[in-house]
Amino acid sequence: MPLTLYPAIDLKDGACVRLKRGAMDQATVYADDPAAQARRFEAQGFTALHVVDLNGAFAGKPVNAGAVRAILAAVSMPVQLGGGIRDMAGIEAWLALGISRVILGSAAVKNPALVRAAGAAFPGRIVVGIDAAEGMVATEGWAEVSTLAATDMARRLEDAGIAAIIHTDIARDGMLAGLNLEATEALARSVAIPVIASGGVAGIGDIVALRAAAGRTRNIMGTIIGRALYDGSLDPAAALAEAALAEGVAC
Repeated sequence: MPLTLYPAIDLKDGACVRLKRGAMDQATVYADDPAAQARRFEAQGFTALHVVDLNGAFAGKPVNAGAVRAILAAVSMPVQLGGGIRDMAGIEAWLALGISRVILGSAAVKNPALVRAAGAAFPGRIVVGIDAAEGMVATEGWAEVSTLAATDMARRLEDAGIAAIIHTDIARDGMLAGLNLEATEALARSVAIPVIASGGVAGIGDIVALRAAAGRTRNIMGTIIGRALYDGSLDPAAALAEAALAEGVAC
C-alpha cells in the first residue's frame, strides 16, 4: 500500500500553529482559520488529516473543540484527533461527532486499561501517540519525560487492539531536521502494529527515505507533516507522488 501522508493542524488558541520541539512559547501562527487550512490540504490531494489540540494536551481536557468541529464540517477526508482526550466519555464523544480516529498519548502511559478498553470498544479507531525524548516516553504535552522506553511501551500495546502507533521524535518536531528513521524503524520492528513517523520532515528526501524504510520493515504506514508544508519546503504533489510508490504496510 502507498504511504499515507498526514498534513498536521496543531491548534493553539483557535489558530493553526507550529511549535518547535513542543514549546508553547515558540508557536508560529500560520492560519487563523483552521477549517480553511483543512480545505486547502484536501484540495492539494491529501486523503487524511492529523489534528492536535495543543491547549488540550496541556490542560488535560479539550480546549479547541470549536475549531475541531469547524474542521470536521469543512472536509470529507478522515480526521484523526489528539490532545486532552483522557477518558472513554471523551473518546466516545469525538467519534460520535465524526472524528475518524482518536489519538491517546498521556492517557496511554498513565491509564493503559483505557487503551485496551477503547481498542476493544472501537476497533480500528484508536491510535496511540508515543512521543519520545532521547528514546524515552514524554507526556503532558511533552512537559514530563518518563522512565519508560518508547520500544517497551510499544510492546505493551501489542495486544491492545489499536490501529496504529504515532512515533514522534520531540527533538526534531518542528525543526525541519529530518525524520529519525533509525528510531522509527527500531520501534516498527519491535511490534506488528502499523507505525506512523512524526517529527522533522523537511523535504522530499524524507519521503524518499521513509519509502525505503517502509520497504524494509513492511510496518511503516506513513508520516505526519507540518512545518515543511507551511513553509513550502515540501511540494504536496511531489510528496504524494513519492508516497504512492511505497510498499508500506502490507494489505
